[in-house]
Amino acid sequence: MKLQIDFSLGGSEVLDRVIEAYGFKTKLALAEHLGIASSSLANRYKRDYFPSDVVVRCMAETGANLNWLAAGVGDKFGEYSLNTLIIPRKKIIDGSLSDLEPLVLDKNLNRLKTKLINPLSVELDDSTYVLERDFKSVNDGEWLVEIEGSSSIKQLTFIPVKSVRVQGHGTSFDCPLEHIEIIAKVALTIK
Repeated sequence: MKLQIDFSLGGSEVLDRVIEAYGFKTKLALAEHLGIASSSLANRYKRDYFPSDVVVRCMAETGANLNWLAAGVGDKFGEYSLNTLIIPRKKIIDGSLSDLEPLVLDKNLNRLKTKLINPLSVELDDSTYVLERDFKSVNDGEWLVEIEGSSSIKQLTFIPVKSVRVQGHGTSFDCPLEHIEIIAKVALTIK
């Protein structure tokens, strides 16, 4: 089936489906989520133009099906749901990050202690690491790092004079923090 979208009309119904996909009860809740004035959203309803920017954002944030959002055809979420977190996934092969299919996790997973803002998952050996790329500071813990062009998961421990002890895979060394590139902090390890 080929998707047919008339970009000159039908915006009201699409916006109603966007509200449903997010699970909001009111138009005001959608406006607040999008960071726009309620009058701006009211204008979108009145003009009835296809809200492509809102549809793309909704798809990215909820996993809602494009066919359903745009035309009301098919399942709202297909194989995914509002409780699904779709995370880009990579595998470390010989120190390089190679792309894999996304990792799909339940957002309600009790072992995730914080809400992930910019997640990434990495497979290394027999483990999958769920990481957060949006961090404000570097502290003790497990991190995805790049050292001299090679990526790996390492345990970092801060030591005096802006240095860090790097441990992992049977090796340990101390170096200034600026000698390694910090990519993401490990939020969850799945073995």
